[in-house]
Amino acid sequence: MNFKRMLSTATLVLAGLCTFAQIPVEVTGLLAMERPGTVKLYKVSDGELSELASSIPGKDGRFGFAFYPEYEGLYVLGTGKPNSPTDQYTFYFKGGDKLSVILKNSTYELSGTSNSKENAVMWQWFKLTDSIYQKSINFMRGGVSSTFVDFFPQLEDVVAKSKQFLKGKTTGNLKFDRRMKDIMEMDLANYASNFLNTPRAAHPSVEELSPYYNGLGSSKLSQTASKIYEYPWGKRVFEATVMINMRQKNIPFKEGIEGVKTVLPLISNDTLKGDFVIQRMAGLKNYSDYTAYMEAFSKYFLTDRLKKRQIEIAAPLATLKTGEAAFNFSYQDKDGKTVSMADLKGKVVLVDVWATWCGPCKAQIPYLKKLEEDMKNKDVQMVSISVDEARDKEKWLKMIKDENLGGLQLFASGWGDLSKYYKIDAIPRFMVFDKAGKIISIDAPRPSAPELKALLEKTLAN
Repeated sequence: MNFKRMLSTATLVLAGLCTFAQIPVEVTGLLAMERPGTVKLYKVSDGELSELASSIPGKDGRFGFAFYPEYEGLYVLGTGKPNSPTDQYTFYFKGGDKLSVILKNSTYELSGTSNSKENAVMWQWFKLTDSIYQKSINFMRGGVSSTFVDFFPQLEDVVAKSKQFLKGKTTGNLKFDRRMKDIMEMDLANYASNFLNTPRAAHPSVEELSPYYNGLGSSKLSQTASKIYEYPWGKRVFEATVMINMRQKNIPFKEGIEGVKTVLPLISNDTLKGDFVIQRMAGLKNYSDYTAYMEAFSKYFLTDRLKKRQIEIAAPLATLKTGEAAFNFSYQDKDGKTVSMADLKGKVVLVDVWATWCGPCKAQIPYLKKLEEDMKNKDVQMVSISVDEARDKEKWLKMIKDENLGGLQLFASGWGDLSKYYKIDAIPRFMVFDKAGKIISIDAPRPSAPELKALLEKTLAN
């Protein structure tokens, strides 16, 4: 097979020379399907697929990819939709690996002699589970009609064989050899849950579920978040497992916060709890519902990804009117101590959003110092939040010292969540909040205008 010729009809992905590996993965393939289409390459990102590249096969059906892997682990090739495992196949890649593959109707085969030991094991596992894969995942594509009556015995047979599968199959890659157990567990959960959640001529009662389902616990599956997040359809499988467990435990489905509270005990990992909550918040229609969810579940938003998603949900809902709750920012001060908006309750708060490179911002510094002196010994907290990029933090610290800046100096490290929430696209921006942490104005007058001092005094008096 002429790899260079084949790539002339495909997509070559060589982005990011400072990535996980300096040696690319090379994929050479043949698409042998009745209905050929574009072959896509995906990486796994937080339990979902994210497209890396696409390849249009040539007239002879050949396609290819060359890419620097961002991580060692699972990637997906196929012609199906990213949110569905149908016509999508999982492979394990690390820098320097080669894969030669034939994609067929409802299955795939390895070809040639250059495939890695890891993908040889993955293929053997795929062949062992093929009978339940076809009936669970590919039942529409492959035309395989099945009900639980014939599926459950096959599932139990595969589960029994899986317990001996890894014997004698060590690859020399300790990371993969340990990881393969999780891959097998997730595959079985995928096939078992998808079968129950897709259209069938007959559906089993809880009492008719086969023994495997008794051990398919979302609590067990979620003990390690990476198991979910590093699997191509991890979130999909996890949510499906939660729903099965709800049926098994006779937990009724309820809307809203109370419904979420009944489900969270089925989830072991706090980050996965946060993911579950975020999914339920996606359809919120008003800001009051958002704040209620935040009061109940914000402790589970532990990662930057979940915090970012939370802001994306909140921003379009927030009307930012007087009397609404302030955004609970959390940033470090000049000494490295983390300060949040919630820490400032009990004082009227003046927030100044600025940057060291901003001329109009620096022009307000003398007026801000004068205002701070006028408000001395009153329940007013001046908070200056810098949106300088992380690389300019030393410049920020130097200006604080050189200009003898007062108040509370915080560093936001760029235009992040605060700017998105309050829709700030120009600085300086001044905002005033009352002692209860409620909005008075998110576009207040500048310190150079006497109206700002009057607004602070009015807020203090109320």
